[in-house]
Amino acid sequence: MIPLFKQELAKAGLSAETRAQKAGCLDTCEFGPTVVIYPDSVWYGNVKPEDVPEIVKSHLIEGVPVERLKIPGK
Repeated sequence: MIPLFKQELAKAGLSAETRAQKAGCLDTCEFGPTVVIYPDSVWYGNVKPEDVPEIVKSHLIEGVPVERLKIPGK
């Protein structure tokens, strides 16, 4: 999924200021593939490839977290 994030960041012109980084276990295995947006500390769970453009557009460009993907309590 990292290549997809990098591709979407490039399309949005955010590559120079935003980094997509693969990480090991984030202790959220029960939520499937997880994405964390820093410095906002917003955690997204059960992220699918088709969610990536929405996360980039809504959260990173417009500043509006994608509520349906947020991990409760994070």
